[in-house]
Amino acid sequence: MAADEPLVLGIETSCDETGVGIVRGTTLLADAVASSVDTHARFGGVVPEIASRAHLEAMVPTIERALKEAGVSARDLDGIAVTSGPGLAGALLVGVSAAKAYAYALNKPLYGVNHLASHICVDQLEHGPLPEPTMALLVSGGHSSLLLAPDITADVRPLGATIDDAAGEAFDKIARVLNLGFPGGPVIDRLAKEGDPKSIAFPRGLTGPRDAPYDFSFSGLKTSVARWIEAKRAAGEEVPVRDVAASFQEAVVDVLTRKAVRACKDEGVDHLMIGGGVAANSRLRALAQERCERAGIRLRVPRPKLCTDNGAMVAALGAEMVARNRRPSDLELSADSSLPVTEPHVPGKRQHAHDHDHVHEISKDNLYS
Repeated sequence: MAADEPLVLGIETSCDETGVGIVRGTTLLADAVASSVDTHARFGGVVPEIASRAHLEAMVPTIERALKEAGVSARDLDGIAVTSGPGLAGALLVGVSAAKAYAYALNKPLYGVNHLASHICVDQLEHGPLPEPTMALLVSGGHSSLLLAPDITADVRPLGATIDDAAGEAFDKIARVLNLGFPGGPVIDRLAKEGDPKSIAFPRGLTGPRDAPYDFSFSGLKTSVARWIEAKRAAGEEVPVRDVAASFQEAVVDVLTRKAVRACKDEGVDHLMIGGGVAANSRLRALAQERCERAGIRLRVPRPKLCTDNGAMVAALGAEMVARNRRPSDLELSADSSLPVTEPHVPGKRQHAHDHDHVHEISKDNLYS
């Protein structure tokens, strides 16, 4: 870690977790998270208004905790990065508003970055600089995407995406049918280890010869599993929860890994990065490793804590923006719930949008000494 590497704070509020991370270059200094998942659990899913209010309450304490953990002052920062999209509009607004306020008061450059590109860039904190191009499989509650990134700060190309339910969404819905609670991913992963993944032949969506080679569909699988469970219950039979979990999970990770390896071969890329919340799934990691080794592909997967939404991933992409001298965002930056992955960040119209000589010193002193 060099002292001249950019020191950047990142804020992530795209869904139900308030994440604040601080990195210097590609070195992680702090990763503070305040989650409201327990509040949403009783509703069986994330409630946007509750998430937004939770972000408001957690924002300042989480930023202060991250600064303390990193052992730095806010004045030491070289930039502030924030997820400007995609995500829940209200939740994004909280993060963007906070980032703009800190950037304005501290006279620091502001970088509105893309949530999906951040999920790719976070791997730099685990395994060093990303290869160029990088092939990435991103799987979460809202996204299942195959992306090719020649330049993570400026050039991210979508090869395929889900056409209906994302993988993480399917996990949550099947967990609900099985009365396993929310979120569904971790509990299905745990139960699947005790089940037989070959016991039930659930379908593999979009894997036919005429189907889009890199797109995903899990809606049909979700419906098939739900109907299978309903039929068992209607017949008065006990549902083998562990076998259902294992067979369902296998159907999901089979498709994900098969398409990702195919994309690597077709594009001539000798490595694969997997990110997003579902990347914490143990079976996905194991099958991806197995198939990548057979294909001569190097697998890069961050540790589970960096796979879920966090501020470290936003800070990592922000630091890369600073290092590559990308143009900062303007203070007019807004949240964009449907920000396309082809826009890794939202550059401002002015080269020096962060210069605010008219900011009174008393404002800065009121924020941090």
